[in-house]
Parts: sequence; C-alpha cells; structure tokens
Amino acid sequence: MEKEIHPVPRVSKKREILTPSEDRLYYRIGEVSRITGIKPHVLRYWESEFKMIKPHKGSSLQRLYRKKDLELILKIKKLLYEEGFTIAGARKKIRDMEKEGVKKGKPQEAKKPTNGKDHELLISIREELNGIRKMLG
Repeated sequence: MEKEIHPVPRVSKKREILTPSEDRLYYRIGEVSRITGIKPHVLRYWESEFKMIKPHKGSSLQRLYRKKDLELILKIKKLLYEEGFTIAGARKKIRDMEKEGVKKGKPQEAKKPTNGKDHELLISIREELNGIRKMLG
C-alpha cells in the first residue's frame, strides 16, 4: 500500500494592518510595519528618501517611530500607492503640504502667548529642573 503524499498548505503572508495605540509614545519598526502594511526594508528606504521621517534610535540602535512618523508614513503610502505619485513627487507634495500648514498657522498654535501666571509657572519649573540637573551632574 502506497502512502499518499499531501502537499503542504501554503500560508498566506498577508500583513495584518493594525491601528496605532493612543497611549504609546514609540513603535518599533516591526510594529510600524504591521500598522502601516509596509515592509521594514521599504520603511528603511523611505527614511533615506524622505528626510522628514526621523525615527529615534535608542542605545540599542533600534528604530523607534513616533506617532508623527506613523502619520507621515501613512501619507506617503497614500501618495505613492493610491494617488500614483513618484518618490520625488510625493516628497514635493509633502513639502508643499508642510508649507501650507505653516501659512495656516498650525505650528504657531504651540507658540501662543502665555499670560503672566503661566510664564511664572514655566520659570519656576525651569528653575526646579536646573536644580535637579545640578544635583545629578
């Protein structure tokens, strides 16, 4: 009696796309890959092409992406894969979008003038932090 040979079923290698967690500050490249659906080698390539993607590299030299980086990667993905931009075209479009944001005052929101009480509080916090730095250093 001959043994039947059953072919090994192929496992789909589709990437599961996740959503970023609200309470996380940093994401590793593998997590970013799963969230965005972009392979890690493509993310590393995009870092070289889009200088605005700047993951923090800790002491282990592992890339740590912030939520801002994730949002930018998703914008780039949309421009390249859905809207058909080239790398150079996507880079220019993102620069134009950033310039438009500056004109609309988006970055200025963080630089609102503070009242006297807020200013005094910030000064006292700075003094406390300087004191802690002196104790540690």
